[in-house]
Amino acid sequence: MAGGITETGDLYSPYVGLVYMFNLIVGTGALTMPKAFASAGWVVSLALISFLAFMSYMTTTFVIEAMAAANAQLRWKRREQEEDKDSDTSDYSDEDDVVSQGRPEPETRPILSVQRPGGGGGHVDHFDIVERVEMGQMASLFFNKVGVNMFYICMVVYLYGDLAIYAAAVPISLMEVACGNHSCSAGSVKYNDTDMCWDPVTRKDAYRVFLSIFVLMLGPFVFFDAQKTKYLQILTSLMRWIAFTMMIILALIRISKGRGEGRPPMAQMSGVPNLFGVCVYSFMCQHSLPSLVTPISDKRRVGTLVVCDYVLILGFYSLLSFTAIFCFDSSLLHDMYTLNFTDNCDVLDIAALRYFLGLFPVFTISTNFPIIAVTLRNNWKTLFHRDGGTYPWVVDRVVFPLITLVPPVIVAFCTHNLESLVGITGAYAGTGIQYVIPALLVYFGRRNVEPMLGTNAVNKHRSPFRHSFWVWFVVVWATFCLMFVTANIILEDTKK
Repeated sequence: MAGGITETGDLYSPYVGLVYMFNLIVGTGALTMPKAFASAGWVVSLALISFLAFMSYMTTTFVIEAMAAANAQLRWKRREQEEDKDSDTSDYSDEDDVVSQGRPEPETRPILSVQRPGGGGGHVDHFDIVERVEMGQMASLFFNKVGVNMFYICMVVYLYGDLAIYAAAVPISLMEVACGNHSCSAGSVKYNDTDMCWDPVTRKDAYRVFLSIFVLMLGPFVFFDAQKTKYLQILTSLMRWIAFTMMIILALIRISKGRGEGRPPMAQMSGVPNLFGVCVYSFMCQHSLPSLVTPISDKRRVGTLVVCDYVLILGFYSLLSFTAIFCFDSSLLHDMYTLNFTDNCDVLDIAALRYFLGLFPVFTISTNFPIIAVTLRNNWKTLFHRDGGTYPWVVDRVVFPLITLVPPVIVAFCTHNLESLVGITGAYAGTGIQYVIPALLVYFGRRNVEPMLGTNAVNKHRSPFRHSFWVWFVVVWATFCLMFVTANIILEDTKK
């Protein structure tokens, strides 16, 4: 997120883009959704997730429109700079004027002719998305200094939440696999942190041991640069879909045989605030849209692509969560849904597959942790950066990595309640990134571009929700949600 404009890289078709967006959105949040569904009730959960899918789709179209506006503004500024250079060299002597006859005037150049990221030139529309403009760069274009700083603060808080979730999820999975009773009668047992793992080591102690090992193994990557290679992305995506497909099919088989234990309530309002945070976190993609949308070769179908993706993801989340809450007793659902299959032979009696599902989050999350950490580190650098200034080696290579790594590890050390971590991250920082920032980007993007191009210029990537009512509706909705979640947390604390 700290980067500016970069080349798009290899182009791909809209269908590949659809798959990439699906993989981007469906991640760790999906594994915490079944327990959140069970806590809020299936009717309330279905209604809320459907509405939040619609809201996320709306703000996704806002970001795409803002990307097009940013491309238009940058193209306009580039043209003005070229004209300024031409005017600086236009003060010729009479001899120079004679020599220069026959040379084309600046006005004869196509106004909207730009270099595409892959090379050759060509005439493009004002609003063609040909350069990747990350959200941080859009904030710099459309917001004032305070707005830019608030954007980066919101992003930093979200990434801290992300790292805390990842830092807790891996040790939890390792602890459950190492300490859990894998006999076929263990599915009906609910363990406590004080239960023994290996005498005299409790489960909580084992969790902290695995957390320490996780940090020692992956923490050093924060001090360097890390990126996820194409083949590693393919491998982790393949593992994720094998795991998700297995869980859905196994739960459906058990329910079809009449052995489902779940009797979820229709509505339970006490679970709504956490469900809201989990759903917001699970639909998060707005911060990565520039990297995803820009390389799509045929952007005329981007709108259709986004609609299809959200319909498919909503259906997938609903299927995963409904099969879970009717297959398993709500009181026995784990924060990390995969763990329900590791200690229940009635659902899965093949030990190797139980271990695969139990350890699946370890492999996928471990590959993401260094990348998220490096992104957070770079955002810190951008937030404190001053034009023309450089950081001392100790600050750049030691201080920034440490302030990136230490806080989420402390949070994970103190709690491993994944449902709460995901809920709080989604409800607060997630609300800012998914709702407030896209709404403000599109609002100020429209205001910035109109004076440059005139009222007749039409953004071909404009959102279907083009009326300003929708922008303010999103902002009001986000404000209401923050107040509701905060009030619920305060009320819950006063009851204790």
